[in-house]
Amino acid sequence: MNPINQNKHPRRVFLKNSSLATPLFLFQVPSWVKSLITSVSDNPFPLDNIPANKNLDPAWIKSLYKRDKPTTYCKTKNELKYIGMPAGGLHCGTVYLGGDGRLWLWEIYNDDREGIDPKTITWNNGTRDLQVPNRDGANYVEPAIADNKRTLEQGFALHINDGSKTIIKELKESDWDEILFEATYPLAVIHYIDKNMPIEITVTAGPLFIPLDADNSELPATVFAINIKNKSDKKIDVTVAGWLENGANKITAKENDGTKMNEAIIQKEYAAIFSSFKANNPQATTQPDAGTTCISFIGTNATLNTNAEPWPVDEHFFNSKNEKNAESSPSEKLTGCILSTENIEAGNSKQFHYALSWHFNHPLQKLDKLKEIQDKEGYYYGKRFSNAAAVANYIATNFEKLYSQTVLWQQTYYDSSLPHWLLERSVINIGTLATANTYRFADGRFWGWEGVNSCEGTCTHVWQYAQAMARIFPSLEKDTRQRTDLGTALLSNGGILFRAEYADRPAIDGQAGTILRIYREHQMSADDSFLKLNWGNIKKATLFMMAQDKNNDGITDTPMENTLDAMWDGEIAWIAGLCIAAAKAAQLMAEEMHDIDFAKVCNAYVEKGCANMADKLFNGEYFIHRAGETGRKNLGSYDTCHIDQVYGQSWAWQVGIGRLWDKEKTLSALRSLWKYNFAPDVGPYIKTHLGGRPYALPGEAGLVMNTNPYNNKKPYGENESWQMGYFNECMTGFEHQVASHMMAEGMTDEALIITKAIHDRYNAGKRNPYNEIECSDHYARAMASYGTLITACGFEYHGPKGYIRFSPKWNKENFKAPFTTAEGWGTFTQNANVNTQQHVFDIKYGSLRLNKIVVDKLLNQKIKRVVVMLGDKRIGAIYKEGETGVSIEFKEPVKIKAGEKLEIEIR
Repeated sequence: MNPINQNKHPRRVFLKNSSLATPLFLFQVPSWVKSLITSVSDNPFPLDNIPANKNLDPAWIKSLYKRDKPTTYCKTKNELKYIGMPAGGLHCGTVYLGGDGRLWLWEIYNDDREGIDPKTITWNNGTRDLQVPNRDGANYVEPAIADNKRTLEQGFALHINDGSKTIIKELKESDWDEILFEATYPLAVIHYIDKNMPIEITVTAGPLFIPLDADNSELPATVFAINIKNKSDKKIDVTVAGWLENGANKITAKENDGTKMNEAIIQKEYAAIFSSFKANNPQATTQPDAGTTCISFIGTNATLNTNAEPWPVDEHFFNSKNEKNAESSPSEKLTGCILSTENIEAGNSKQFHYALSWHFNHPLQKLDKLKEIQDKEGYYYGKRFSNAAAVANYIATNFEKLYSQTVLWQQTYYDSSLPHWLLERSVINIGTLATANTYRFADGRFWGWEGVNSCEGTCTHVWQYAQAMARIFPSLEKDTRQRTDLGTALLSNGGILFRAEYADRPAIDGQAGTILRIYREHQMSADDSFLKLNWGNIKKATLFMMAQDKNNDGITDTPMENTLDAMWDGEIAWIAGLCIAAAKAAQLMAEEMHDIDFAKVCNAYVEKGCANMADKLFNGEYFIHRAGETGRKNLGSYDTCHIDQVYGQSWAWQVGIGRLWDKEKTLSALRSLWKYNFAPDVGPYIKTHLGGRPYALPGEAGLVMNTNPYNNKKPYGENESWQMGYFNECMTGFEHQVASHMMAEGMTDEALIITKAIHDRYNAGKRNPYNEIECSDHYARAMASYGTLITACGFEYHGPKGYIRFSPKWNKENFKAPFTTAEGWGTFTQNANVNTQQHVFDIKYGSLRLNKIVVDKLLNQKIKRVVVMLGDKRIGAIYKEGETGVSIEFKEPVKIKAGEKLEIEIR
């Protein structure tokens, strides 16, 4: 959860001022936290403030299943000011799309401060005022506001003339009666409403984002499609003006450092204004904000002004033209503007496309332990493109392909029978990759913080919760497993340094989670080359993990670092279960590698572990932490109800491993989490359970990390420790993990309620819906949200085997959902009536190779016939009917290409 280098980075700025006596905990805790921990530890934890009966409205629960429409936020409800959708390419800094369509934040200048809005705020936890820094929830309590963070001037305006009157308006909040923001991703849709306007205005904006194509999704640019529809009964003339301030050396440039430059570029496919800085001082070229920006119009009908003055936006502004190079001093604003005019007939529409690009190729020098920083080669996008104009040129010359595929993914993803809000919350956190939380260096290496500029090293025990990147950009995950986890971070004994260059030891949960991720990355491959190439190191890592079971009972018992920032002693259900799941994944990989002896070793571990999980670590209601040699002296969850207690089984559902240990005990554990840990209002709980960070506030619902159902005294250990504060928090990554598991086990009500609680906590009326916060902003663990989509679909996939399965958790007779595979993506649909069920794989992009398909049996009668068609060609297949499913194996491998459908009819 946090960095281990105590000299440079204390664990929590929030928790740093006085030291602990016990040697188990290496960091410092302030006196106010110490007093709270002592008071909590010495007294039983009250439970009556998390009601067993949640008293939720059945009609509201039923409404969670409705398809409904996109979550839409409104100007008239004051819901726009916090919205910040990551609108640039992956790993290119943070540029936010605001609720009124203007860009803000502009964290593209390689700022090394923590978070998107570095600050410390005062928060009253119900008993006293506390100082909360950025990494500990400052932006949750007091979110960043768009109007306070407009580093660069940017905007659009319209000039409308119908022959009798002229209307001029900017696309900003104050100019419109209403603005509606549809909070989807990767593209948001914004509607501008004025009842007196003769036109309908819709802006679709966001990054170029193409699943499976990481390179073309990593362009430092935001694209705007401005659609104007003429609602009147006569022809109108519409001019769109788009402008961008020269952003080169914006932060550091002093008056004598050089000159801002704007240059007009006119090409066949596009026109652009390229903004740079002509340096007089050599040091100006090495500053983190030394670079270039560019605004471009994709099309032929453009008028350029390299030195525009869009304040005020008036007739003079719309009639100004200047294609000559423009200059200004560093202290002056130099703004480029591109205008385009169209004559729109009554009832018709026109679309205007703009791209805003940037290029600041100066990675943080403080990351000097990385070879990539030492080599001074810069970012991946910096290697591909020389400047922002080169980015604009690439986008413009490939625009039809890049943009159409982005729009196709947006349409494919949301064209589903699943609830729109659930689709949004499942995918929205992939936007973390399009913030300053992640980098891709010139050599292709992916690297990430835990939260923006907080906690280095693509931390295994945090990133192993994330499911989104592996499904949408599997090449990035695969390279990280091979290059970092099984390369730079791998010790000779098989341990994986949990922060690679920034750690000196493994973390047990990170170790196990990485083995599971390796299996997932193998499944998301087209063939077995990844597995074959890395098999020796995978075995080594697995043997290290299994060696932490000192008494050979399949239950890990060696104290090691974990994601709650301490070394717990004893046999811990959540860690043991995760290791069991990892050993099972290793067994399956060994079988594919025909390494039968090692498969047997893994299987023996799994069988013992599963038996002992159920027998030794289940207390009759849920799974616990059995104390080790030190007793309950040190931190642990012990007899409390811990959020991750069956996390290993949750992971197993993500990768198609299936049931591990006892089903009924697992369900009992999940029901206990619902009973004891889910609070419809966390207010009463956090008022009496102090020391946690504010990631859920009074009046908000959430799943609490740990509760004490049996009212044990000192439930988390005899020694006070600052990490105890974690137990009283609601952290979305953990909540998403539980929700995905509940979904897999058929607890669909509970899964949806927990996920909706998160969705509502991040309602734009309260804070940014695109920024799930833990240790700083855009926290990586929150990408666990995509796992709930996986389990809602009952999706399994194994690329090398050519295997795919769907088993939807509800609405089985009329189901539709998106899916991604190693080489393609598309839509799966299934429908059923009394005598027939139909299943369709509609490939939108790339291709899908299949040998075997498994679907649910939806008919209440014996199957008589299965027909498989690829277009008009019948495919030879053999089917096998089970109690609940139908497996279909093809006589020859089937390859479905983009634009093709594989249709299955079962009678």
